[in-house]
Amino acid sequence: MCGIVGLLIKQPELRPSLGKLMVPMLIGMSDRGPDSAGLAVFTAPLPQPQRQYSLYAGDKNFPWSKVVKAFQGNFGSRPQIQTHGNQAVLVTDLPPVRVQGWLKAAYPLLHLLSTGRAIALYKDAGQPQAVAERYDFQSLQGSHVVAHTRMATESAVTPAHAHPFTAGEDFCLVHNGSLSNPHQIRRQLEPLGIDFETDNDTEAACRFLEWRMREGDDLEASLHQGFEVLDGFYTLLMGTVDKLALVRDAFACKPAVVAETDAYVAIASEFRSLAHLPDVHQAHIYEPAPEELYVWSV
Repeated sequence: MCGIVGLLIKQPELRPSLGKLMVPMLIGMSDRGPDSAGLAVFTAPLPQPQRQYSLYAGDKNFPWSKVVKAFQGNFGSRPQIQTHGNQAVLVTDLPPVRVQGWLKAAYPLLHLLSTGRAIALYKDAGQPQAVAERYDFQSLQGSHVVAHTRMATESAVTPAHAHPFTAGEDFCLVHNGSLSNPHQIRRQLEPLGIDFETDNDTEAACRFLEWRMREGDDLEASLHQGFEVLDGFYTLLMGTVDKLALVRDAFACKPAVVAETDAYVAIASEFRSLAHLPDVHQAHIYEPAPEELYVWSV
């Protein structure tokens, strides 16, 4: 059992309040996922060729200033960096393949959580409220957010196993349920050069869908492919640079509820996480149907 949370703000004037609106939604899902929590927040894309890299270090006193100094020494340019204890968001205009390769070689114990022009990602082990306070989720601004609380049922409780999972650029996925064929999906993707970082079944779904999009499918077509390949019980919530998407498997036994108003689209595993939202009593509230695509654009 896990909790999923999504919020897309339609009215630009409300986007500075994204974190304040979302945090009670996340805390409301604590009972469904007390082991870890995380989120991906999407903002206006950085100008080309800039990318931002969300990084996780195990040590809360990690010397981020030394990373900046080493980066500058290696590339001759100084990156921007915002730190939140053991996590940081680094911004540079260098090609991703160079930055990712350098990070892996120079700091093999740093975990790269996300890469993209719009996405920043934070996740960690612990109660959702503690994680939200640790990384000041309340202050987050942006157009949409994908969040998750995890109750571990099939793999370890570690920051790496926490959701969201990412693959490629500006794509993330959270999951409530369990897949019965993640190892089959891995055996399909690994010969194509796609590396996995954990044994979590959610990572298999994330990498499969991102692979389909790299092969030319749009998000909707990749999700139709997912209905054919992903076996198990699932509700999947995904974020891209400009979309929020929700699907459930053919049996739809994993809960989800959507509330739509002129101001926002809000999603949670249970309505109690939506009850505080402004004008929710006037919202169009519904349960998503099995194997239907629900995709909202910013």
